[in-house]
Amino acid sequence: MPAPPANWWHPDIYAQRRPRLVKRAAVLSTLRRFFSERDFLEVETPALQVSPGLEPHLQAFETSLRTPAGQQATLYLHTSPEFACKKLLVAGEPRLFALARVFRNAERSELHHPEFTLLEWYRAHDTYERLMHDCEELLRAVASALGRTTMEHDGRQVDVFQPWDYLSVPEAFHRYAGIDLLATAPDPLAPNAALLASAARQQGIRTAEDDDWQAVFTRILLEKVEPHLGHAAPTILYDYPVSQAALSRPKPSDPRLAERFELYVAGVELANAFGELTDAAEQRRRFEADCAEKERIYGERYPIDEDFLAALDYGMPEAAGIALGVDRLVMLATGAGRIEEVLWAPVHADEGLQR
Repeated sequence: MPAPPANWWHPDIYAQRRPRLVKRAAVLSTLRRFFSERDFLEVETPALQVSPGLEPHLQAFETSLRTPAGQQATLYLHTSPEFACKKLLVAGEPRLFALARVFRNAERSELHHPEFTLLEWYRAHDTYERLMHDCEELLRAVASALGRTTMEHDGRQVDVFQPWDYLSVPEAFHRYAGIDLLATAPDPLAPNAALLASAARQQGIRTAEDDDWQAVFTRILLEKVEPHLGHAAPTILYDYPVSQAALSRPKPSDPRLAERFELYVAGVELANAFGELTDAAEQRRRFEADCAEKERIYGERYPIDEDFLAALDYGMPEAAGIALGVDRLVMLATGAGRIEEVLWAPVHADEGLQR
């Protein structure tokens, strides 16, 4: 008898996938219950946006909006609901969450998919430390709903009920790479790439002459630091150099660092959180720098969301926000090895690929 085809909808293939998909539904129900019990309001934001997100290495899907009068405008499928959620904070919502379908082009691997589900939640008048506490409670709630105490990936099991590891980025670079990270950034907003590259080479990390500070930082993080994170226990890596702040604000106690953390479980990067930047002028400066960097690397740039900057200028409250990959969470909660194993209907476009 011939082997069944690889189509996800084939009954034999689907029967193998269904147990994890049933658990996916349970995870989503748990997430909604978790936030409802804490007085969060679920919101829905449009996937079509003027600006898809401006991180230099994110690639967006572009489309065209046509009006009944025949006018056209370029729009993008959002890479995150972040801009719209923050506008709702300005509008007056104190606690909100979104389970959003988001889109990132040129991304496909065991942990990446071009269309996926992102959970974002925001707390007005609260801190990024509170989000760390949320993460502990949320992962334990998901594990309990599935009758587990552990999450796993690639043969590694992590007990989410044991004490979590909390490690700052400078501490992590010193511990795992033997590098004094802040010493390579005497000017926090213009860190010295040559200093960091020299330190990296002393640790056996290859660098290129045209590497900027961020490129070397990322290489050290990937090669020396991330392999140690989230194995003995879930790890929260916090307080990134301010040059890596993204949309987070500088720490009032140490302006060399930013109120940003990432969560790792069983070696998987699961979430990225900010004490949110509310300064519209500084946000514009960062957006313009990101656009210039994307153009330098990829020869293209995306528009800035001027409405978002207007909302910040109007007055966004002090807030903290976080984005967590739902599909990766389901992978960890079910032991799946690939993201397609926990998607009801994976994107399938192989026949249309140009070779």
